[in-house]
Amino acid sequence: MGEKISKQFDPKTTLQEIEDQFQMFQILNEEGKIVNEEADPKLSDEDLVELMTRMVYTRILDQRSISLNRQGRLGFYAPTAGQEASQLASHFALEKDDWILPGYRDVPQIVWHGLPLWKAFLFSRGHFVGNQIPEGVNVVPPQIIIGAQYVQTAGVALGLKKRGSKTVAITYTGDGGSSQGDFYEGINFAGAQKSPAIFIVQNNQYAISTPREVQTAAKTIAQKGIAAGIPSILVDGMDPLAVYVATRDARQRAVNGEGPSLIETMCYRYGPHTMSGDDPTRYRTSDIDNEWAAKDPIVRFRIYLEGKGLWSEQKENEVIERAKEEIKAAIKQADETPKQKVTDLISNMYEEMPVNLQEQYEIYKEKESK
Repeated sequence: MGEKISKQFDPKTTLQEIEDQFQMFQILNEEGKIVNEEADPKLSDEDLVELMTRMVYTRILDQRSISLNRQGRLGFYAPTAGQEASQLASHFALEKDDWILPGYRDVPQIVWHGLPLWKAFLFSRGHFVGNQIPEGVNVVPPQIIIGAQYVQTAGVALGLKKRGSKTVAITYTGDGGSSQGDFYEGINFAGAQKSPAIFIVQNNQYAISTPREVQTAAKTIAQKGIAAGIPSILVDGMDPLAVYVATRDARQRAVNGEGPSLIETMCYRYGPHTMSGDDPTRYRTSDIDNEWAAKDPIVRFRIYLEGKGLWSEQKENEVIERAKEEIKAAIKQADETPKQKVTDLISNMYEEMPVNLQEQYEIYKEKESK
């Protein structure tokens, strides 16, 4: 009897068949050549230049942020170099009215969505003004709890659906976040409700220090979306065109009422997990670093645009200088913001202050007045 059943249903074969479906989607290869003409989004010259501009600008922002952190002028910071295509090409496929629920590494997306850079710096410092989002900028403050933004996104997306809004809620986490319970709860709820959500997993291979293959037996993270009944895709996260197309198509399905999608972007962060003491040399080799450096999203996109006569060293230097000047002005504005006080923390916590906090408030108010 057991032999008869095994012939009808072979679990190992079924798993293998599912895993084999997830081949990496790529349009622009490491040499900056289009290898998938059919999928090429045929972006306008202006859009191609704008996307490259944002990627170069963000690489400079990352370098300056690391330097500012080391100087003690920023607080918590998670490096982004290597993930520009994954972050910015996905954002490039969004509309202004879409909502972004970022993780702590996803500050670039919300800055390009409209959050003033000086407020992003204040967020890094833990200043409450950094979490005061301007009217009309549809983002929420970066989530520090690993994976929690997935559950929040499922809720926001359901709200958008109930309002009849032709917009989406998009969120990001890393491969480590996909090992959290909130990841599964979020995609399952959104799938059941057919909510307009886009879930992106930026698989940068190591989470904080644990290789992906140790985190899960699944061959890909993308295949986990199948269990929630949602379309899922594995994308070359170092290829801006592939990331753009995958996100654009997921957004179109969402606004058409077809529900959420899961996108796994295979990418790499060149720096540490955060600037809070992580040492990537303890769990990554120089050979692996070099292998991924050869796939750099900015390098391949630069080659592609230069081949089309759209980019040059001069243009790139202009972007770099502009970035440096704007970053300098933004950190100056952050420095000029009144320092956060203990009374600010207390008064911002409750609309009606409890008696015990009222007592503490008065104590600190007196101290701060001296």
